[in-house]
Amino acid sequence: MKKVFMILAVATLSVLAVGCSKATAGPQNNTAGILQEQMPQDGDEIAVITTNQGEVRMMFYPEEAPKAIENFKTLAKQGYYDGLTFHRVINNFMIQTGDPTGTGAGGESIWGEDFEDEISPKLHFFKGAVAMANRGPNTNGSQFFIVQAPSVNEQALSILKEARDGEEDLKIEIGANKVVSLKEIFTDEVLEYYQTHGGTLELERAFGSPYTIFGQVYEGLDTVDAIAAVKTDKDDRPLEDVIIEKIEFQTYGE
Repeated sequence: MKKVFMILAVATLSVLAVGCSKATAGPQNNTAGILQEQMPQDGDEIAVITTNQGEVRMMFYPEEAPKAIENFKTLAKQGYYDGLTFHRVINNFMIQTGDPTGTGAGGESIWGEDFEDEISPKLHFFKGAVAMANRGPNTNGSQFFIVQAPSVNEQALSILKEARDGEEDLKIEIGANKVVSLKEIFTDEVLEYYQTHGGTLELERAFGSPYTIFGQVYEGLDTVDAIAAVKTDKDDRPLEDVIIEKIEFQTYGE
């Protein structure tokens, strides 16, 4: 019986700056094998996040993370996120928001309690990926983050390739009683996309992180970069507030 294997987090966030590969970002209007490379389809509901640094447009993946999307859309339509700050900003990594206390310790879901992770082997932490922030497995509430890393960590990439291409067919857990082969998740196409478009490979489930990806920024990555570039204090909080002014929903193609 092939054992279930979890790659140890030997290339964690502490080595994010080691050996990075330059990249260019942005979804393409095609039908490539990578889900996040595709643009929204006519009729899809997309979100427009307006901040005091600019506008971000994001698409959703309802077949991959239905509960996270229901939570986000419901909160946004209730105005929950209006006026909230990006309380944690780390350049070349990610920008985080969704906490009404602004401390990183607050916020709750529409159900009034934490909800479970929805880990999809089809979604990855490429630049522009939108994911739920949490305190650990199955602790999702209202906070979310957008991946901003313009380059992939080559050390993490090398570790992952070595594990994938080894003699044993290694697998990882992505949910209750569900395991997937590294070869199936991290194809050459996926790893090449990381190299050309950027992202944070260390956030992948293979390194132990249980983060639910539910959306992708397809327009406004310059705004994400602008937010990531603001000056912050020792706790990664912007010295001047970066605020979500409003979140609106539109039908793509209309």
